[in-house]
Amino acid sequence: MSVSLQRNNPNEDICPAFVKKVQQLLIIIQMEPIIAKKGPYAVELEEGKTYYWCACGKSASQPFCDGAHKGTGITPMSFTAEKTGTSYLCGCKHSKNAPYCDGTHSKL
Repeated sequence: MSVSLQRNNPNEDICPAFVKKVQQLLIIIQMEPIIAKKGPYAVELEEGKTYYWCACGKSASQPFCDGAHKGTGITPMSFTAEKTGTSYLCGCKHSKNAPYCDGTHSKL
């Protein structure tokens, strides 16, 4: 992907760091996770244990990360379970309360 920025003064240099940041933001805007499941994953979590929730939708170990996100620009979300028991983790990857399901899948 290339970015072309117009300048008021063609003799003025554009900061390379600025161009790189704009390119990174454009990539982020274009990223869209894959819907792994239109519903939550019921999983047993242990209080105090850290987990890595798949945010890209490509993991074969849903809802947890297996490294399949490499090259997508999407990274997993780490979280620590607050209590032991069943939790419902987002499968559609669009929850506003990630990694937990908020029902967004019903609107997709």
